[in-house]
Amino acid sequence: MLYRQMFYLPVLLAIFFAFALFTLSAPSQAASATEIDIKVDEALKRFKSEVSGGDRFLEKAKGVLVFPDVIKAGFGIGGEYGEGALRIGGSTVDYYNTAGASIGFQLGAQQKTVILVFMNDQALKQFRDSEGWKAGVDGSVAVVEWGVGEDINTTDIKDPIVGFVFSNKGLMYNLTLEGAKFTKLNK
Repeated sequence: MLYRQMFYLPVLLAIFFAFALFTLSAPSQAASATEIDIKVDEALKRFKSEVSGGDRFLEKAKGVLVFPDVIKAGFGIGGEYGEGALRIGGSTVDYYNTAGASIGFQLGAQQKTVILVFMNDQALKQFRDSEGWKAGVDGSVAVVEWGVGEDINTTDIKDPIVGFVFSNKGLMYNLTLEGAKFTKLNK
């Protein structure tokens, strides 16, 4: 009997934690449009400084979706949430959130920056026309890898949507955005 109680306690804590993460923290910490735009500007500056040729690469994009602060936390059951802006021609046209959940061995929290670059009009239109776009279901996102010192413009990128993920330590490799859901916000 004691064994069964010891098993259920972590499960109940994990469920409570996931519930609290998604229902309590996200709305109370929702940023204003101005706050999001300021953070997006900083994230794009960081991208351009850390990715050789990043400024020229972004000029080729049909649209750029930037989430400056995506917070991921978990204790058995985890979740992530962030708010960002879609820029077309350098101007913000819409605001979005990203959210995801996961189950498995996990404990702790991390912050990351996610940048999605739409390389063609069709991918951008499909994204904007959706009611809630899910990576890996509604479209795939290629997370690009290249060598240190290599200019991104020398990489032959044929994917319609390219993703970049940064941590506090810089560009992160071998990550996937599969399962992340992106939903338009009214700001």
